[in-house]
Amino acid sequence: MPSAAAATTSQRLMSLDALRGFDMFWIIGADSLVHALDHMAGKGGNAESGSSFITQISDQLHHADWAGFRFYDLIFPLFVFMAGISVVFSLGRTIRQEGRAAAVKRVVRRSILLFVVALFYSGGFTNRWPEIRLLGVLNRIAICYFFAGLIFCFCNLRAMISIAAGLLVGYWALMSFVPIRNIQLDTAVLQKLAVERHAPMEPKALFYGTTERVTGKFDPGLNLSNEIDFMYLPGRMWDKYYDPEGILSTLPAIVTCLLGVFTGLLLINRSLNDQQKVIYLLAGGMVLAALGWGWSFNFPVVKKIWTSSFVLVAGGYSAVLLGVFYWIVDIAKWRWWCQPFVWMGMNSITIYVGKNLLGGFTNISKRVAGGDIYNFFDTRLHQSGELVLSIIGLLFAFWIVRYLYERKIFVRL
Repeated sequence: MPSAAAATTSQRLMSLDALRGFDMFWIIGADSLVHALDHMAGKGGNAESGSSFITQISDQLHHADWAGFRFYDLIFPLFVFMAGISVVFSLGRTIRQEGRAAAVKRVVRRSILLFVVALFYSGGFTNRWPEIRLLGVLNRIAICYFFAGLIFCFCNLRAMISIAAGLLVGYWALMSFVPIRNIQLDTAVLQKLAVERHAPMEPKALFYGTTERVTGKFDPGLNLSNEIDFMYLPGRMWDKYYDPEGILSTLPAIVTCLLGVFTGLLLINRSLNDQQKVIYLLAGGMVLAALGWGWSFNFPVVKKIWTSSFVLVAGGYSAVLLGVFYWIVDIAKWRWWCQPFVWMGMNSITIYVGKNLLGGFTNISKRVAGGDIYNFFDTRLHQSGELVLSIIGLLFAFWIVRYLYERKIFVRL
């Protein structure tokens, strides 16, 4: 358990809420705003539009196909990272006031509730088994919070660092040295293999009928993480034969949450002033990212299998981004711009689930401004119909979180 010297302050960090809201801002529809602007630029007849600044930003708002890193690949790990920071503030207070048992009970209760919400977010039981997805984004957050919370409750800082390093190195070792069947779990590849073997297109039969083994493979559908999902993960998987939030890749994702725990301990360290904390966040983040990119020569940066190098790169960028927000919002006190993000950050899970229940805020805006309004802007104002719909959808989302904030309604599982 962390020492009393790392006691958490009762003051809530506005920068953390603002950053969480900024993160959620891109999840709920800000990407569509940028894509709409890029669409308008492309339709404007500019021959250089493909290399324009807005196009480059738009490209960053798509996930990397496999190996590599774009801004959009940071959205999910940044949220897990901030969940780790919240562990320090919330559980640290619970341990001091009510004891470790109460903190453990809180971890278990919140993890179970979030996991149940995650199941319903993915469709719940509206589909028959096996068309129910057991693992997903919210499920991974619940699992990471569960293990990071328990580790925080029972381990000191040195032990937590050892666990984090062990998980990253252990995951790399498993992915690199455990033999797997030399068959790529891809529909086109499996169909071709079925033809070659004069066998029916039965993925399980083709998979288990492959006897050749290989190691050190990190390709889509040809790596240990995807193979374990194919063999052992029940229910519906996002990529048909495996899941980006699968079984084995959850291990390094826990480290992403632990990096947030380490950051939270830094933020509440009373022996450091605010400027020193910013320096540690920026410098530490850049070092982590550099280590991750260095490791990528041996273990590629791949979000869909949450490689150890990806953990370090995403964790490093997350720390740098928090350092920037911390300096601007909590030190310089330049807060005039961030209040809408604070509204969203303090009800992040609510707006995330609400987006799914409402079918997306852009769909809501289509009901409000679709038809004649959309056609007017699209035909008379430089094909700006999609832009108008995106803006209306985002305004509706901000209206919801402001409504909840002003009435002090904060849904926390």
